[in-house]
Amino acid sequence: MSIDISIIGTGNMGRALAARTLAAGKNLQVLARDTEASATLAAELGGGTTGGNLTEAPAGRIVVLALPFDAAKEYVAAQGAALDSKIVIDITNPVDFSTFDSLTTAAGSSAAEEIAALTSATVVKAFNTTFAGPLTAGSAAGEPLDVFIAGEDSARAEVAAFVTAAGMRPIEVGGLHHARELEGFQLLVMAMQVNPALPDFNWGTALKIVG
Repeated sequence: MSIDISIIGTGNMGRALAARTLAAGKNLQVLARDTEASATLAAELGGGTTGGNLTEAPAGRIVVLALPFDAAKEYVAAQGAALDSKIVIDITNPVDFSTFDSLTTAAGSSAAEEIAALTSATVVKAFNTTFAGPLTAGSAAGEPLDVFIAGEDSARAEVAAFVTAAGMRPIEVGGLHHARELEGFQLLVMAMQVNPALPDFNWGTALKIVG
């Protein structure tokens, strides 16, 4: 069985993305630092999902980094040529989690661009504006979840096709440099989730473009 998508990580976002991958009818591989955790998640998911250690070369054409920013950089650097010709989806938000008031990347850059500088893979920014709960469902308030995508044209289109197959609405925003705006905007959204003056924001919100 060929693998369509490899997800690196078994946390809340990794699990949510795995659910959407299976909903899209894709063959899935889950890799994690804890091999037992990836094997357990693969068994829970079923559908022929395989598990393994993140030191293994990912088998999927699309590799999703469901990792914190620093761990994502470490992963792509360690994989080297194993990522050649693959599309790597960066979902990270380089937020200062002690304050939720700033990003940890340099001005004029983004997490996605820093990751892209470490790998020969084609990096696409996507899913950083989605929280795990709505992503698991693929919808918010009865509407398909919007997924904002930044990256090179053909890779962006391939990720958009995956998003559509998973029952969500892709919104292509342009080249990878637009990851800067997506990460900055999500900083504001995340800050609202932890603001005690906004009790209705509880990590279950979602961004939706309507018109």
